[in-house]
Amino acid sequence: MLIRVLGFLLETLFFVLIAAALLRAWMNWLRINMSAQPGHFVMAVSDWLVKPLRRVLPKALAQSRLDWASVLAAVLLALIYALVWAALFGVLAASWSSGFELTVLLALLGFALKMLIRVTLQTLLILVLGFAILSWVQPGSSAYVLLARLTDPLLAPLRRVIPTIGGVDLSALVLLLLLQIGMMVLV
Repeated sequence: MLIRVLGFLLETLFFVLIAAALLRAWMNWLRINMSAQPGHFVMAVSDWLVKPLRRVLPKALAQSRLDWASVLAAVLLALIYALVWAALFGVLAASWSSGFELTVLLALLGFALKMLIRVTLQTLLILVLGFAILSWVQPGSSAYVLLARLTDPLLAPLRRVIPTIGGVDLSALVLLLLLQIGMMVLV
């Protein structure tokens, strides 16, 4: 029972860290000001890893539009999560001693990639759900404007294909369904 609780806490901690790094990269890509929330939170949670990575990355990567340091931070955090999870559940010791080093390494990389994709899908799901709720409840709020900027690049292609029905934009609902299907496929 204790090991399951530790596993849950570990997953929650790394979910927040990875999501913060990915959201930081997404907000920088969209040129969203980080001086308001969630920018403050995202930077406070991810600065300890992103700033050192920025110093190490080549200048060409540092000057591109994509925040490579934040993306690399998310990837490293997913790899660390996979290693800690494997160590916590005894997977490393049992597998490594049996001589399947390459298989274990590939499994850990796959596990880290799966975690990275899952965090991405769940973070997008939260953003789109928040946007959809605020579009009905409080469409003039600053939170709605921020969520609209964060989700618009994902919703715009759907809006071109999906017509509004009775004045209601169903693109957010369709994106939520697609994200849920993506999570089902991942599991």
